[in-house]
Amino acid sequence: MRDRIPHEIVASVLAGLTAFIGGTAWNLPPWAIFVSWAGTFALGGPSLINARKLWFAMPAGSTFAMLIVIADQHIGTAFGHSRFAQDAMLALIILVINSALMYTGRIRYFALIPGMFFGFASYFATFFGGFGFHSGNVLAAWVSVVAMNFLGPIFAYLSTKLAFPRPVSAPSAAPAAPGAVAEAV
Repeated sequence: MRDRIPHEIVASVLAGLTAFIGGTAWNLPPWAIFVSWAGTFALGGPSLINARKLWFAMPAGSTFAMLIVIADQHIGTAFGHSRFAQDAMLALIILVINSALMYTGRIRYFALIPGMFFGFASYFATFFGGFGFHSGNVLAAWVSVVAMNFLGPIFAYLSTKLAFPRPVSAPSAAPAAPGAVAEAV
């Protein structure tokens, strides 16, 4: 296939459009689209199968990340108020919740563990970056990042379809001279 419009141009136009999606009053994280857009191509390219894998895995990862934030907000100082004590509690919270995330990867619908980590990292960046329609709200960050991660596979699909690919015929082999012996490859 050969693109009628270079993929680099189509992808760049689509990337530019994310500014209008993220630059709204909702303060959505446009980069979360890029995370799942790249994840789509890491899976082999746009397809409904790959999109579904990401659409199940990424929200699951974001959910586990949200649980870490909630647990840290509620019990983060259980070992004390020193930086070391808070870090020790956070390490314990991450150990428990991340273990649950990894075991969830054994369930067929959530088996794309890298996809869960795309959602996991996207959630932390959204929450701690102050993104979302209500900055600092754990649920608003979750809704915002899940919506934006959802768009990534769609943008990946559009980046290939809007290039208007066309089939390219294979070059034909020159006919062999009469009486010639074909070479063994």
